[in-house]
Amino acid sequence: MRYYIVDAFTDCPFGGNPAGVVLLGEESFPDEGLMTRIAAELRFSETAFVRRLAPTEYHLRYFTPKAEVKLCGHATIATFSLLHSLGMAEGECRCHTLAGKLCIEVGEKVMMQMAAPRIVKTISDTAPIYKALGIEDYTPSLPVQVAYAGLEDIMIQIPDVKTLNALHPDMEAVAVLTGKHKSISFHCFAVGEDSYTAHVRDFAPLYGIPEESATGTANAALTHYLSVHGVIPARGDFSFMQGETMGRPSVVAARISADGTIYVGGTAAIVAKGEINADLEQLAPFCLETVQFR
Repeated sequence: MRYYIVDAFTDCPFGGNPAGVVLLGEESFPDEGLMTRIAAELRFSETAFVRRLAPTEYHLRYFTPKAEVKLCGHATIATFSLLHSLGMAEGECRCHTLAGKLCIEVGEKVMMQMAAPRIVKTISDTAPIYKALGIEDYTPSLPVQVAYAGLEDIMIQIPDVKTLNALHPDMEAVAVLTGKHKSISFHCFAVGEDSYTAHVRDFAPLYGIPEESATGTANAALTHYLSVHGVIPARGDFSFMQGETMGRPSVVAARISADGTIYVGGTAAIVAKGEINADLEQLAPFCLETVQFR
C-alpha cells in the first residue's frame, strides 16, 4: 500500500490540516483493526483509505488513531487533491462513504458535496459545556446545538475571537460531553471584524484529536447552522479561518448552492509519500479492536 501525507486547506506544505492517504488501487480494504493501527502509526487526526471502483468513482473509509468515523472533510479534500495531482481524477467524481455517496468537484480546488445537513438537537443545559471550555457567566445569542453534515458536531458560540483563541479546554470533560451528546467534537466559533465568515476551533478528544487545524464536515455543519439562524444568507460563498492558535492557519471554503446543497473545499499540498513496509498477514492477528462511532 502506498501512503501520502497531504496538507488540506492550504497552498503550502506544513500549513492547513495534515491527513494520511493510503491508496489501495482496486484491492479490498484490509482488516479494520489493521487500518486503525496504520492510522495510529501515521499519527494524524484522520487517515483515508481509498479504493478505486471506476475511473471517476471511489470508496473511502476514514480512521482516527482510535476509531473509524463515517466521514472526514479534510481527508477527502486531501485525497482528491492527491488523485488530481496523480492524473487519476478530474471533473465530477463520486465518493462512497459511510455517510453516503457524495459528489466531488475535482480541479485545482476540490469542493465536496456534504451530506444533507440538519439540526439534530438543542442542548438546553449549556453550563457544563462552557465550563469545560473555561467560560463562565456567558449567555450566547445563538443556541448550542448538535448539527449534522456527515458527522454530528456541537456548535458553540464564543463571545469574540480573542476569547476563542485563548481557550484552554478541559479535554477530559469535553470527551465526556461529546460522548454524552453522541457527537464528534466541540466546534467553537466567533464572528470577527474581518472578511471571514467566522473564526473557529474544533476539539475532538473523544476520538484522540485534542484539536484540529481544519475540519470540513464541522464547518459544513456550521454553515448550515449559521444559515438556519439568519447569521448568513441561505445561498452564497463563505470562508472559515481555523488553526491559527496551532500555527497552521487554514482557510475552509464553503458554498450553499441554489438547491440548498452545501459544498466544502479548498486546495491541498503533498508533503511526503512512502510505502507500508510490513508483512500485513503477520501483523493482522495483533491488530487493535476497532471502535465504531454510531
